[in-house]
Amino acid sequence: NWGTNAITIDSNGLNYQGDDDTWTVKYDTDGQSVNIVYSGSTNGWIPIEDDTVTDAPYIGNDEGIFAFGTTGSYTAISNLVSNTGVVSTDVTGVGTARRYLGACEYGDDKGIFGYGQYRDSPTSITRTAVSNLVSNAGVVATDVTGVGTAREGSAACSYGGDKGIFGYGDDDGNGNQVSMTNLVSNAGVVATDVTGVGTARSHLGACEYGTDTAIFGFGTDGSVTNVSNLVSNAGVVATDTTGVGSARREVAACGYGYDKGIFAFGSTGSYTAISNLVSNVGVVATDTTGVGTVRNGVAACEYGYDKGIFGYGYTGSYVGMTNLVSNAGVVATDVSVVGTARSQPGACSFN
Repeated sequence: NWGTNAITIDSNGLNYQGDDDTWTVKYDTDGQSVNIVYSGSTNGWIPIEDDTVTDAPYIGNDEGIFAFGTTGSYTAISNLVSNTGVVSTDVTGVGTARRYLGACEYGDDKGIFGYGQYRDSPTSITRTAVSNLVSNAGVVATDVTGVGTAREGSAACSYGGDKGIFGYGDDDGNGNQVSMTNLVSNAGVVATDVTGVGTARSHLGACEYGTDTAIFGFGTDGSVTNVSNLVSNAGVVATDTTGVGSARREVAACGYGYDKGIFAFGSTGSYTAISNLVSNVGVVATDTTGVGTVRNGVAACEYGYDKGIFGYGYTGSYVGMTNLVSNAGVVATDVSVVGTARSQPGACSFN
């Protein structure tokens, strides 16, 4: 009955299947049996019998953070999300105030914000590649010099269990969409550009699925689109998958249920709250009728290990509400937020 009464293994500081003890290892399949042996400090505990699954599924992070965005003026403030989905009051901003940035997890328990658009004078807007690391206590660090093509409207997600990827964007603000990606190591180091695969576009979403793989989806290539691109557990982006659901831009995405994902909100030309679930093999489902305030410029992240939260956005005015996502992928009605209303922030989880 592990599907109802899951087994969580504490490896007591030792590795498990070659990964360190910062992972939580959980077996939750009915009828499964496991036989583990200790095989030395490098590999640690190894399942020599692991019936019905190949590897134990890893639990995600249990807290989150929204940061940056615009209130009409660019900001760097952040708001932590508890493991019950409660958003906290504003934390004074660190780093370059900006919007249209991406964010993802790395290193099992930390996060990174990167890229975006900032105003360097009252009449001049600049794209940037700077990044800001987030500790496993949710503390945002000062700017790290940018690596790769400066751009706005990029998306980001984790892959491979402990690494991240930024992808796509607009490098001049005039509709010059790009498709390059930048990998993030498990130490939070952003790599140089990798030649893009798939339709060049910006203002898209990205999330994890299947425990160690990921997906980019939706956005604009001059017109709103719904194409998606899968990311392998080695960070390799695949060619376009024909779009499913309403084409839109400024959509957000996050994981839920340990191994699935969800895209929601955005603009089709009109603000919307529709969502599209992503299965644990990366298949995007048709539209689910929207719940909550229609808007774009939303951000999203995981919390509580297996749930998600969408927050902030723009409806013609800046808003601060959130919408929780259950571990079955059901989006809840609006929750009023504590903190500054704004749009186009980034969000990621940490532990």
